[in-house]
Amino acid sequence: MKVFKFGGASVKDAAGVKNVVNVLQHTGFQDTLIVVSAMGKTTNALEQVVHSFFENKDKFPHDLQMVRENHQRIIGDLFHSESNEITNKVDAFFDGILDFLNANDAEEYSVVYDQVVSVGELVSTTIISDYMQYQGMENHWLDARECIKTDAYFRDANLYWTETEAAVQAAVAGKSTLISQGFIGSAPNGMTTTLGREGSDYSAAIFAYVLEAESVTIWKDVPGVLNGDPRKFSDTVLLHQISYREAIELAFYGASVIHPKTLQPLQRKEIPLYVKSFENPEDPGTAVSKGKSLDPLVPCYIVKNDQTLLKLSSKDFSFIVEENISEIFALLHHFQMRVEMIQNSAISFSICIYNKYNKLAPLLEALKTKFKVQVEEGVSLYTIRHFDKPAINFIKNKVGIILLEQRTLHMAQFVVKEQD
Repeated sequence: MKVFKFGGASVKDAAGVKNVVNVLQHTGFQDTLIVVSAMGKTTNALEQVVHSFFENKDKFPHDLQMVRENHQRIIGDLFHSESNEITNKVDAFFDGILDFLNANDAEEYSVVYDQVVSVGELVSTTIISDYMQYQGMENHWLDARECIKTDAYFRDANLYWTETEAAVQAAVAGKSTLISQGFIGSAPNGMTTTLGREGSDYSAAIFAYVLEAESVTIWKDVPGVLNGDPRKFSDTVLLHQISYREAIELAFYGASVIHPKTLQPLQRKEIPLYVKSFENPEDPGTAVSKGKSLDPLVPCYIVKNDQTLLKLSSKDFSFIVEENISEIFALLHHFQMRVEMIQNSAISFSICIYNKYNKLAPLLEALKTKFKVQVEEGVSLYTIRHFDKPAINFIKNKVGIILLEQRTLHMAQFVVKEQD
């Protein structure tokens, strides 16, 4: 069994869906499990539905209808006059979400988020599975919620491996070509969970691990893994080979091509990962496996935006010691903050965090009972793996005001306040 994963950019419209089918016909689709993300910017649009549900309830039905109509247009372009059956299937998903929202006024934000946003993957895979059947490509649609078993930590659920292995093996047995969703799973109470933003890569790795797959291929709108995001850096270089360890490092610090959790299950069973272009499927792309750490060995640039920098100091000018640090991290954990970078001196402690769950205000209130707190919101974190002097100079000339700088043997990081 091989595992393929197609991201939202590859299926953003009818032409994209047709191209995915062409890629599958070119590469072969027998003994393949295909994981697909939501179409184009659907996840962003569904996030707006959630926002409207909590902030302006009169608006969310309209926002949801816009998402529905976009998918109906794609269905019409793909199936033409024979679209009634697939339209009814897709409408059932949207009607289910509308019923859920109308019946639930007091649900926690993260719970509502997962129930709503997950419909993007369910709808995209339904359309693609039916279109493949329409083109004579026999396949089975697999509901990932029946296979990917998680806890109830909504928006960033943790996997239950034993239950997942049993469910996946039972669902896949005897089938050759399967279409399933990335990003989503289910909690013990049956409610839909998600694995974190961009979690479809992780879904592909989970399926691959359980099935002891021959390989995983992630199909992207770039030629492979580059040494920087081409939307932010010019003259990027294609990395032909990356070791598992190096790829994990890059993913952990925010490289957007591979989800941070994807590599670990693949490394454990030495399943190679390929990142290739869906626009040029014959190109070799990037291979992630055992072997050379990085080929070619060049500086790699990673940027994380929308970060918050906290600078803490004791109110009585005493040292920041183990007891203080333990208390700080307990609060960060309690308020669900992701720590991206830390730096400390005798009397100060600086932390760059990501405020994913919008709990900065209560965190600051708790911290200010013990510490003096300086806050800088809206900063960016730049990381350079395998830096050299020209790379350091390049970043310093490119960015705005550097608020914090840190270097280790192989890595340099800068917290930056971008200039307008």
